[in-house]
Amino acid sequence: MAIPAVWVFFFWKNRLHRQNQHVNLESFLKRKTMNLTEPFEKLLSRFEAYYDVHRAEEAPAPFDAMAEFHSHDEQFFLVRSATISEAESHEYVYFAKRELLDADSLRTLDARAWEDGLSRVKPHKDHRNSDVTLMILAGQMTDEAAALIPKLSHYKSYRFSLQGWSQYRLIAVEQSSGRSVCNRQGRDLKKLVSNIFKPS
Repeated sequence: MAIPAVWVFFFWKNRLHRQNQHVNLESFLKRKTMNLTEPFEKLLSRFEAYYDVHRAEEAPAPFDAMAEFHSHDEQFFLVRSATISEAESHEYVYFAKRELLDADSLRTLDARAWEDGLSRVKPHKDHRNSDVTLMILAGQMTDEAAALIPKLSHYKSYRFSLQGWSQYRLIAVEQSSGRSVCNRQGRDLKKLVSNIFKPS
């Protein structure tokens, strides 16, 4: 019994459609990864001008990169030997890249960034501040994670601020929509990320 030509046509059409779906899915997943990598590298390049940036295996787990900034300011009279005051400022920035940011992974990143940042602080009489910043780039961010971010806040003073303090900034960006969410201290980061992360 001969198979009608129209059956053969629909058979091959459906097969090609399934193959195209498979190829499109692979292309989509590859494109999503590339969409995270490109702006992530662009973000790191913005910091490299003023910060010491540690990538991949040089960064503490579970982060994809880390940056350090150190500043030492002096105020003095006409000669440097007559110093009025000195002040040291430090910042430790932790970068994370995630396909999906949910509340649990956010809590882990938040706790680890603050813990590692504080471990690097060395308070003394000329220490002004050592701040910790967490920046997260996510393919997608759950509503629960977005609602949690403004509530995450840390602060520590040393000897009643006589030896400085540590503040905490946090911002997360959803690459698929361009949405950014931050805590109160992280508001100044919004302008920076808006120039880098664009909706895909």
